[in-house]
Amino acid sequence: MNDSDQRPSPGTPQFSELVAGTMTWGEWGADYGAAAQADLIRHCLELGITTFDHADIYGNYSTEEGFGAALAQLGTGDRARMQLVTKCGIQLKTSRRPDTRVKHYDSSYAHIIESVERSLRNLRTDYLDVLLLHRPDPLMQPTEIARAFTELRQAGKVRHFGVSNFTPSQFALLQDHVELVTNQVECNPLHPDPLFDGTYDQCQRAGIRPMVWSPLGGSDYFSGEGTSVLRLREKVRDVAAKYGVEEDVILIAWCRQHPTTPLPVLGTTKKERLTRAVRALDLQLERQDWYEILEAGRGIEVA
Repeated sequence: MNDSDQRPSPGTPQFSELVAGTMTWGEWGADYGAAAQADLIRHCLELGITTFDHADIYGNYSTEEGFGAALAQLGTGDRARMQLVTKCGIQLKTSRRPDTRVKHYDSSYAHIIESVERSLRNLRTDYLDVLLLHRPDPLMQPTEIARAFTELRQAGKVRHFGVSNFTPSQFALLQDHVELVTNQVECNPLHPDPLFDGTYDQCQRAGIRPMVWSPLGGSDYFSGEGTSVLRLREKVRDVAAKYGVEEDVILIAWCRQHPTTPLPVLGTTKKERLTRAVRALDLQLERQDWYEILEAGRGIEVA
């Protein structure tokens, strides 16, 4: 696909209210081929889910390429409607990277540039809408990262930049050198840390929307038999019955109700679950219902 005539210009990033997470579309999950992925992309677009979340490492460095093959089956107009987000910085030990002796992070200028060029080739696109640093690198040099980001933006290869799994202090350190548009973090009733550790406060002050991975606590809605899991499941079932929707709809609505209006990343490969998730966009939980779910997940009432 050649979309060089549709390269983006600087401005406010555009995201759909729900984000399609591709981590399990390929080798790490459903192992869909190009035709099946193209069909799933079309379904997402029909639902208004136009933002797709990737990382270079997904599928042991194979999922981006599979998505790119699917993207090539769509019309050029479809790419113009989409926002492609990908991440770089994690170096995996895998047969596809035989020179990597130990899993580590690399936020160097050279690695960021190389990763973006590879992602562009794999995704068969001329630009990325957003590039995220996948994990905070203890050895990161903010000025070096800023130089890479600036050059990529000026070349029209990446429109916006952000981070994933950064603490507020790490985010602020990099934000001092380059504009960041999001922090993609884990948040759900069993892992509500961003609500209390300053992550969401920082997003609210900066006027940016966090992305949220694992808003459902995993594909099985908080799998396991621990006390906290069972307590949360029971509470979510009760609240879902009250509103006449499924449990996953309640959890997505719970995630979105924070004043920053977080963007849930949906890890499913099932059309019916994507369709169902859209119902959460029109659901506002009563304040006490929201807090009951929080209490069930934490196991304690608020102070």
